[in-house]
Amino acid sequence: MPDASRPTFGDLQIEMAHGAGGSASRRLLEGLLVPLLSNPALNALGDSAILDVNGQRLAFTCDSFVVKPLTFPGGSIGRLAVHGTLNDLLVSGALPVALLASFILEAGFPGEALRRHVEALAEAARGAGVPVVGGDTKVVENGKGDGLYITTSGIGIVRPGLRLGPDQVRPGDRVLLSGPFGDHGITILLARGEVDLEADLESDSRPLTPLVSALLEAVPEVRWMRDPTRGGLASALNELSQQSSLAVILEEKALPVRAPVRGACELLGLDPLQIANEGQFLAVVPPQQAELALDALRGAPGGEEAAMIGEIRESPAGLVIAETDYGGSRIVDMLIGDPLPRIC
Repeated sequence: MPDASRPTFGDLQIEMAHGAGGSASRRLLEGLLVPLLSNPALNALGDSAILDVNGQRLAFTCDSFVVKPLTFPGGSIGRLAVHGTLNDLLVSGALPVALLASFILEAGFPGEALRRHVEALAEAARGAGVPVVGGDTKVVENGKGDGLYITTSGIGIVRPGLRLGPDQVRPGDRVLLSGPFGDHGITILLARGEVDLEADLESDSRPLTPLVSALLEAVPEVRWMRDPTRGGLASALNELSQQSSLAVILEEKALPVRAPVRGACELLGLDPLQIANEGQFLAVVPPQQAELALDALRGAPGGEEAAMIGEIRESPAGLVIAETDYGGSRIVDMLIGDPLPRIC
């Protein structure tokens, strides 16, 4: 019997919104790709596929990067390609072991620019202690690409005994966030020079290794983790609420967002909760261990601004609700459209 909760895909053509991580992306993924490629590992729809190989649980993931511009305050496409893939493994509870990197090059792309981006990728991989063990290169005609695209794949070993997923989440659990959100998406927007706005802001691109390790060492009973990249916190938490059939209730005043991000979003009519991140993650933990988990995050390098932002409730099932400072509430929807294309 068809799953009535699964979106259907009837779009006449692919639009930029299908790559934004919001509702159009969900239609493409769950309405077309997953049904055609269906298998238990894929159907879990995690940041990584978890496979049992001779009794060893392995995590596999891949990601493609088409960010524009290629270099921006706080990062570059090479750094993103490493951090994005490593973080998908880390929030799946895996210790990253190795990476693959594939480069799609446009004819005419400057060789020196390519060297700089590969050096940045190599430096990020060395800094994380994870080698790039293989990959591929392809070249397309001039005018048929956009200089450079990178796809990275990663493999990791899942921590013994750790079980993460929407099915592990329970009413009463608390929702934690590792730090301020929205920095990456707004940084990319400003770096393009398309908006007459200046802000002291840079991408949060970084490996989540110290933060995830500190959390899991303090609270091995973590229920769920996710890095909210495309579509931001809104998409990640909506996926959680829909897959768990529970409600995510956010405390708006507890949400850590920097003033430049908030200001840019107000000026442009954007919701910070829908803006992409590259160096933060969400976690759901049992209520009795929430303070311990928060202390562990704040004690780890880069986690000083971690916050407890909400809780899981039974209803309204399948929805994310933000409770405002004034006693009201609002529904936090998945991103619709693509106000910030090509941000990762």
